[in-house]
Amino acid sequence: MPLDIDHLRSWIGKKETHHDIAAAWPMAALAATLDRRDPAPQAGDAIPLSGHWLYFLETAPNSDLSHDGHPKRGGFLPPVPLPRRMWAGGRIDFRQPVRVGDHISRESEVLSVEAKSGNSGDLVFVMVRHTVTSGGAVAIIEEHDIVYREAAKPGTAPPAGKPAPQAAAWRRELKTDEAVLFRYSALIFNAHRIHYDIDYCRDTEGYPGLIVHGPLQTTLLLDLCRRNDPRPVRTLDYRATHPVFHQETFSVNGQPAADGKSVELWTANAAGCYAMRGTATF
Repeated sequence: MPLDIDHLRSWIGKKETHHDIAAAWPMAALAATLDRRDPAPQAGDAIPLSGHWLYFLETAPNSDLSHDGHPKRGGFLPPVPLPRRMWAGGRIDFRQPVRVGDHISRESEVLSVEAKSGNSGDLVFVMVRHTVTSGGAVAIIEEHDIVYREAAKPGTAPPAGKPAPQAAAWRRELKTDEAVLFRYSALIFNAHRIHYDIDYCRDTEGYPGLIVHGPLQTTLLLDLCRRNDPRPVRTLDYRATHPVFHQETFSVNGQPAADGKSVELWTANAAGCYAMRGTATF
């Protein structure tokens, strides 16, 4: 189906609002998924940064899912006719804590729809702004970048990555098996088959393994800050540059700036190449 970019741009300005309660159980489940042994969350506790991704979840009926497990195109997001939809990155401004038990709302707005062409073919980038309020005050403003791509060509390997630094002041090595990916997919109610269906990954997407979620990698970057610096993160600017596969041992890294006001963050795959890159400020 040809791209009608003018039609897709008619979605710019479209808004939707969702309401939720910042329940304790998702935060306990997230801690378990991150292999943390935190005390059980109590009413009034601040949720971990990125924990807001576990609320306002889309609940499309099974009959409304496409072959890849994503909800069918259209609705709030524009019906981009490219088959591969991915989490490309974003920017988050954490203005005040969201606390367990809070009544929370999220207003989402489509900000832009842009078509580009790359080595892999046609691309469409959609930017969405989410504004999360808690107790009537703005708590989080997030710009989320989504990229749509053409189908993988048979026999095409993922592009070579860019080498990341081999040393960092903060560093963890991890391996995400099928259980971790299942748990995180369940937490965000994400049925995208690249995270659990190995045959689909290999035969349709052309990947050698299951994909470690972009938001999970971003959560691990924020968790690395939490493990190494007592100050709360104020902003995070991040982008995905290369996939990480479930059978890989990968690293989560942070290098604080000399002035202590920010930290460069990245995940690196088994080959030592950047996967998710970001900059956080305190």
